[in-house]
Amino acid sequence: MNEISVQGQIFAAFGVYFCILLAIGILAHKKNTNEADFVIGNRGLNYWVTALSAHASDTSSWLFMAFPMVVFSEGMPSAWLAFGLLLGMFLSWQFVAPALRQATEKLKCFTLSSFFEKRFDDKSGVLRTVTAIMTLVFMLHYLSAGLTAMGFIFESLFHIDYHFGITVATIIMTIYTFYGGFITIAWTDFFQGSFLLIVLMIVPVIAFFHVDGVSSITTAAATQGKSLSLLPEISMKAVLKIVFLVFGWGLGYFGQPHIITKFMGIKNANELYKSKILGMSWQFLTLAGAAGVGIVGIAMFNNGLANEELVFVEMVSVLFHPFLKGLVLCAILAATISTMDSQILVCSGVLTEDLYKLIKKKPVDSKTLLNVSRLSVLLTAGIAYVISSNQNQTVMEAVRYSWTGLGCSFGPLVVMSLCCKKTHKWGAAAGILVGGSIAAFWDTFKLQLWDVSIPAMIPGFILPVGVIYLISRKKMV
Repeated sequence: MNEISVQGQIFAAFGVYFCILLAIGILAHKKNTNEADFVIGNRGLNYWVTALSAHASDTSSWLFMAFPMVVFSEGMPSAWLAFGLLLGMFLSWQFVAPALRQATEKLKCFTLSSFFEKRFDDKSGVLRTVTAIMTLVFMLHYLSAGLTAMGFIFESLFHIDYHFGITVATIIMTIYTFYGGFITIAWTDFFQGSFLLIVLMIVPVIAFFHVDGVSSITTAAATQGKSLSLLPEISMKAVLKIVFLVFGWGLGYFGQPHIITKFMGIKNANELYKSKILGMSWQFLTLAGAAGVGIVGIAMFNNGLANEELVFVEMVSVLFHPFLKGLVLCAILAATISTMDSQILVCSGVLTEDLYKLIKKKPVDSKTLLNVSRLSVLLTAGIAYVISSNQNQTVMEAVRYSWTGLGCSFGPLVVMSLCCKKTHKWGAAAGILVGGSIAAFWDTFKLQLWDVSIPAMIPGFILPVGVIYLISRKKMV
């Protein structure tokens, strides 16, 4: 089969997948009559769509590229990262989701910025502005990471220009986000979450038998010096690595706007526990599958790979017929787009709800706000496209930086706003600024403990909590 024919079949599979996405978007479309419909679906989601939409929004290309890559390159000890994610998401479902859902409905707000403003009775606009700026800075960087992944995929599969790949991804994602808003995104995320779960259950199993099972993996790992044990040694350094991996990622869940907004959108807050059970089951299975890709990849690619972030792509290329290969690789698109569309909608909400309303300083009719929301979708997608055009980071580095930035900026304040009644607006604003600054500049200092780098998320979460508490103890105007 010649190369043109192979690429044609893969491209056809991608085309089929994109058509399915657009069809779902049209079928799931609900007429948006106001900003609440567009930004949060007027709180009308059922529990199973809420569950898969929240988790699909979380995964991104990281699940297929970055996480399998660290397991493939470093062995099983890196899988502790997954335990951190499971712990962080569980705590978010258990404590943040119900309290935040009820609080945002009571205060009639649709974004994290407007929640903070109303929760702390800030009429100055300072808190909303600081929150909006931090959201846009780190979220746009997060979006660019997804587009970068898309560009790498198109380069690897079709040997075409990187910029063509990110252009196609931007156009497709923008179309159905612009058209349908929150409801359309939730249903497309539900489909994509189901699809990528199936893929991650199938691919590592087929690959496992392809490499002749456990013996091949253990032999290859021993040859390459990679451990297949979660705890390869008992030492302070090993324990610190585990703690830093778990909390360096897990704490980030409390401050991710594109995940938190899905908690706000459920119709019946009493059904959040059902969403938690379904969502956590989905997350455990997908993370296990992604780790399996990395472990089996050690044996399948014994001589290494030029770009280790493409271990899943290369594995699928070996195992499947071109058309099936294209369909399976659409799972990466599913993971990437399901995160990016939610992030675009969050940025759109920030630009509309937090900045546009603040600038206007007077009531604006629902139709105007809806139009501004849609224009904000186009603006957000355009800025992310420009950022991703400069491919100077790996997907893992970009996601880690953005995840940390959002988690440190908003996670401490989300927790304090829900559990500490004495918190006030000046403590809240200081917490956001301290957390965001630590996340932005921590890597410059390269601080270590027992020769283990301290991740920004840990000081970036703990210190802002202390700052919020101490400043909020003082009565300020």
